[in-house]
Amino acid sequence: MAAIGIADTTFSRVNMGRIAEDTIRESGEQHRLVRYTVPGVKDLPVAAKRLFAEHGCDIVVACGMVGHEAVDKACGHEASTAIQQVQLMVDRHVLEVFVHMDEAEDDADLLLLATNRTRKHALNALALLKGPTSLTPLAGTGRRQGRNDVGGIPDK
Repeated sequence: MAAIGIADTTFSRVNMGRIAEDTIRESGEQHRLVRYTVPGVKDLPVAAKRLFAEHGCDIVVACGMVGHEAVDKACGHEASTAIQQVQLMVDRHVLEVFVHMDEAEDDADLLLLATNRTRKHALNALALLKGPTSLTPLAGTGRRQGRNDVGGIPDK
C-alpha cells in the first residue's frame, strides 16, 4: 500500500486537501493518506519534504492558492521553485496544484477551477504510483488540469 501525502493551506479559499482525499478514496484504490495543512504556499515545500521524510510518503499532492497581488505571485513562484527542489532532493514527485485567484471570473468559477484541478492532479498521483509509463498513452493529448482539455495535434 502506497502512502500519498496531501499538503494544503489555510490561505486557500477552497478545501483542496479534502477534495484530493475524497478523489483518492473514491478511486477505490487502497492507499494510506497523510494530510499536512500549513498557512500558505511558501510553507508547502517543507510540508512535502516532511511528508516524505517523516511519514514515508511515496508521492505528495501540494495544494495551494495564490492571491491577486504582485507579492502573492512572487510568493507562488518562490514556493514553486522550492517544491521543484524538494522533488530533486527526494527523487519523488510532488504534484503542484496551485490555483491563482485571478484565473477565475468569480467565486463559483474559482470553486470549479480548484475542484477540477485538484481532482485531476489527485488522479495523476494515482497514475504515477503505477509506474513511469502509466500516463504514456495520454502523452500529447492536450490534457489540462483545471479547465477543459484542448486536445492534441495529430502528427500523422
